[in-house]
Amino acid sequence: MKVDALFEWMATGSRCGWAAYQHAQDNWFAAIMIGLIVTAVLVNIFRARAGKQLYIRRIPGLDAIDEAIGRSTELGRPVTMITGLTAFGVVAVQALTIFKYITKQIARFATPMRLLTGDPTVFAVAQEAISDAYNEAGRPDLYDPDNVRFLSDRQFAFASGVAGLIQRERVAANFMFGEFFAESLIFAETGNMVGAIQIAGTVSFTQVPFFVAACDYTIIGDEFYATSAYLSREPVLLGSLVGQDIAKFLFALTAVTGVIASSIVGTKHPFIKLLGQPGGWSEFVNFLLGGK
Repeated sequence: MKVDALFEWMATGSRCGWAAYQHAQDNWFAAIMIGLIVTAVLVNIFRARAGKQLYIRRIPGLDAIDEAIGRSTELGRPVTMITGLTAFGVVAVQALTIFKYITKQIARFATPMRLLTGDPTVFAVAQEAISDAYNEAGRPDLYDPDNVRFLSDRQFAFASGVAGLIQRERVAANFMFGEFFAESLIFAETGNMVGAIQIAGTVSFTQVPFFVAACDYTIIGDEFYATSAYLSREPVLLGSLVGQDIAKFLFALTAVTGVIASSIVGTKHPFIKLLGQPGGWSEFVNFLLGGK
């Protein structure tokens, strides 16, 4: 009976105004905003596919990738790329896109590399991605399946394996992109001990302070996705990124407009209701028609 009453309460919305927000007919402004966001993303994807050059702000950490690879080449020491314990998904695809770009640069100089994973599915996909990178660089002979390794899906067993490899091979550059947890500082500190240039990027905001403290360059939050879009120049990634930036601008503009307008005309004005209250569209239209 309690469950039935809860569903009835949610359906009628008689006790709480948020239930009325579930339908576009109650809040057309939200529906229009969603339509504008979708349009912005799709239009920019089509622009990118048509060959238009979409601007993405350069990220300082990207400039250091070539520097780190060059240093590894000069020293004759390997480059390590670590995906962390990332399960296969959006974050893993973004990380592998970045590592594929790095591998293409590595192939130009025949620099040794090691890609270390903690997820078996990511490991299988990484093998194909790295093989494709060497083929696209025109150096398929340099691809060695043993350079892409699955160490363990257990957190600290994986961390121990990575730390041991970094110490034994004295890597000169360490790239960490993906989702990380408590093992992040183990990787970064071990890289510091062998004097490696370290560039890290993660969407795990709880690990960002450790990377900032221990790495030379850290790519934070949305920059992680911007990096893969910039490096790969994939039209879908580029268009989506630019479309999302437009959406953020629209949200910020709406918030600022709402704050200023509500301070001037009050929260009961039809224009303010249009920005987010149920039934606001009808009241706004009536207001434009002179209250008819």
